[in-house]
Amino acid sequence: MPLSAVIFDFDGVVIDSHEAHERSWFMLAEELGQTLTRETFVSTFGQRNESILPFLGWAEEGDAAGIQLLGDRKESLYREILRADGIQPLPGVVALLEDLKANDIPCAIGTSTPRANVECVLELTGLGGFFHDIAASEDVSRGKPDPEVFLKAAAKLGADLASCVVIEDAHVGIRAAKAAGMKSLAVTTTHPAESLEKEAPDRIEASLETVDVLFLRGLW
Repeated sequence: MPLSAVIFDFDGVVIDSHEAHERSWFMLAEELGQTLTRETFVSTFGQRNESILPFLGWAEEGDAAGIQLLGDRKESLYREILRADGIQPLPGVVALLEDLKANDIPCAIGTSTPRANVECVLELTGLGGFFHDIAASEDVSRGKPDPEVFLKAAAKLGADLASCVVIEDAHVGIRAAKAAGMKSLAVTTTHPAESLEKEAPDRIEASLETVDVLFLRGLW
């Protein structure tokens, strides 16, 4: 089976945004006079704000305007942190993107992150030229583990689903990739291998430093 496209999750795959997201959530909690524990933050990391904010009790379920307002403020705080502190791609990301480009294999981002955050990071890191398109939170109505975001990303690339590889760091992302009928490569940047093994990805690697086009073709 030929490799037709690669879809990258964003947070935890292209960049390590964990600290910046954590800081922005705690900053929002302080602004709102709310309490947030690190355990709660970790348990919701990678989910859409539409799910997180009602779960935290900071917005009512179905209050689209209130959720949007708080979500936008949280993401604005996140981008302020990135612009102040900078951000670098995770190890192996640039080399893999260069290899994919040299082999004419298109890449897209499939993420629950808002588009403005992705574009901010691509600008700061200079990676924008490697990605042909982005499927972000605004493009979908259902978050992972629903496969919608990966299906949208593949459609933007005109890629055959069965010949796509998704690179993920989260349990729900691996489930979404499998539900989309795509190959899945898990990286242990956020969760340990023994935890990710439960989702049965096609391969698990410690980082993208060990991954190239030949590796990805070997998933079939």
